Amino acid sequence: MPTSTEVVTFSNISATTAAFALRGGKYAFTVNGTGFGTVRLETLGGDGTTWVTVSSQAANASVSVDLYPGQFRIGITTTTAVFVIVGRVPS
Repeated sequence: MPTSTEVVTFSNISATTAAFALRGGKYAFTVNGTGFGTVRLETLGGDGTTWVTVSSQAANASVSVDLYPGQFRIGITTTTAVFVIVGRVPS
């Protein structure tokens, strides 16, 4: 039985996003876009300034990732018209 829902979405983006908070747990990271770049789910490192890649995806892919609570952002390289969903998988 689901215990919580948390979804962050971005539509038609082509640049790295501002930071957003996630509560932690298992998440689906789904990316659709055009071009041949990469789209990264990044977390803020322990030094409070460095962004660290959690998962890097091609233009059309979906993976599940286990995350701890923290600050995250979507990093984009050369890909345009990007649509991203980061959604918590209920436990």
